[in-house]
Amino acid sequence: ELSGGWKQRLALGACTLPNPQLLLLDEPTAGVDPKARRDFWNEIHALAAEGLTVLVSTHYMDEAERCHEIAYIAYGHLLTHGTVEEVIAKSALTTYTVTGEDLNELAAELTGKSGIDMVAPFGTSLHVSGRDATALEASIAPWREKSGLHWQKSSPSLEDVFIELMGRSRDNFQ
Repeated sequence: ELSGGWKQRLALGACTLPNPQLLLLDEPTAGVDPKARRDFWNEIHALAAEGLTVLVSTHYMDEAERCHEIAYIAYGHLLTHGTVEEVIAKSALTTYTVTGEDLNELAAELTGKSGIDMVAPFGTSLHVSGRDATALEASIAPWREKSGLHWQKSSPSLEDVFIELMGRSRDNFQ
């Protein structure tokens, strides 16, 4: 009869009772409200500060950003690992955040162009990224001067890196 957040807290408490040296958590905050998620992560950090090694699997990039180190694994292959900053730097992505009018149309026009590895909506903006900065710049040049659009070079997000890496990964089960 407990809520999802309380069920997760109870499960975490039960897992830590025998004082393990390693705690494996698979999607620990799935179905948990934002406050309970924050409380849960505060508890995970407190356990880690006491010396417990905690390994967490998650599809939520905002949760991955809370970890000391991250690793992306796809189809049994380690794609990258390190701190969040290291993983973003290793991606070598050049990213622009675009705001303005007709972003859906812009996304459709840019998708698949040479030098553009990813086009993704983020709220009221669009992230346009590529690993080859020169090719990216050449491909977006015709739209950079278009009135009604504002282009700003930005740091790629962890989600940008994840999407780009997964886009290059090959499913070895097909």
